[in-house]
Amino acid sequence: MLTHYTSMENSLPPASSPQILSVGRALPPNHVDQETLTAALSAQWGGQHFNPERLAQVHRASRVGGRHLALPIVEYAALGGFGKRNEAWLRVGLELGEAAIRDGLTRAGLAPQDVAHLLFVTTTGISTPSLDARLVNRLGLPPSVKRTPIFGLGCLAGAAGLARASDALRAFPEEVAVLLSVELCSLTLQADDLSIPNVVATGLFGDGAAAVVLGGGARPPRPGAPRVAATRSVFYPDTEWVMGWDVIDTGFKIVLSARVPEVVEARVGADVDAFLGANQLRRADVRHWIAHTGGPKVLEALQKGLALPEAALARSWASLREVGNLSSASVLFVLRDHLDAAEARPGDVGLVAAMGPGFACELLLLRW
Repeated sequence: MLTHYTSMENSLPPASSPQILSVGRALPPNHVDQETLTAALSAQWGGQHFNPERLAQVHRASRVGGRHLALPIVEYAALGGFGKRNEAWLRVGLELGEAAIRDGLTRAGLAPQDVAHLLFVTTTGISTPSLDARLVNRLGLPPSVKRTPIFGLGCLAGAAGLARASDALRAFPEEVAVLLSVELCSLTLQADDLSIPNVVATGLFGDGAAAVVLGGGARPPRPGAPRVAATRSVFYPDTEWVMGWDVIDTGFKIVLSARVPEVVEARVGADVDAFLGANQLRRADVRHWIAHTGGPKVLEALQKGLALPEAALARSWASLREVGNLSSASVLFVLRDHLDAAEARPGDVGLVAAMGPGFACELLLLRW
């Protein structure tokens, strides 16, 4: 048995649904190609009875060409315990978060004073006050801004945060909301962990931030802006073991089951069909598939589970190759690429999909 929640946005006419006005993004300047990262890790682990060829095989299989890192690669050896890692997460996260929000607001033709809601998602660092609070002064957001920091949803959080932002605007249809995702995955990688999950993570995850600007349904329509017509959350009971963190002295140690693709392929088809059916749609009606870049095996599982050609997820594959898996920010990067392409026409239907710790799935129905 699974548990699902469908937003009451299903009952709203399309013109009353929140709009996605823009997606801002920011990447740290330290870009490293995959071969250089593989060589650096091979040198570090070479004296620990580790097979460097196995590392190279895993990294090649990730289909990632390179990644942006929060810090220059030479600085990671000095990070040590969790305190230094988290300090770097906060410092760099503030810079990227500010840049992503400013990019999003500029693209939407809005100012910081226009923002009524600020939702913040992350799974790679912690702080109190939370990062979103620290951005209020830096950005000049109004003191009345309603903040919602969300931690721990992992790769799911970009889609889930987008859904929760649209929920807020359903209640306040004349307002503007910003969803910020900041993920600095490189700061969580464990230097002394030679387990397969950590080896996989070293080849897959990158760093970046994304900010989605949404306007309530009562605001003037923006040409080309999709509306969030409906959302659905699906939680799979007794699957906590699939992915997450073990919190240890050096920070976050990844939990990543090899069965993640199996769970995705087995569940996603029925979940998507039920969601679309509740909105009088079928898979054939969806013209734009916006999927989280979970990795090659996860994307292949999505394709099989939904009976899609690889071309349907072409932008997810491209994003994976260009920047790696950015956890919660990944699906928002793919959304930005879809909006930049400007291929959607009035009446088109899109589906945003992400899965993550819980184990859970988040789906959003977009209408242009």
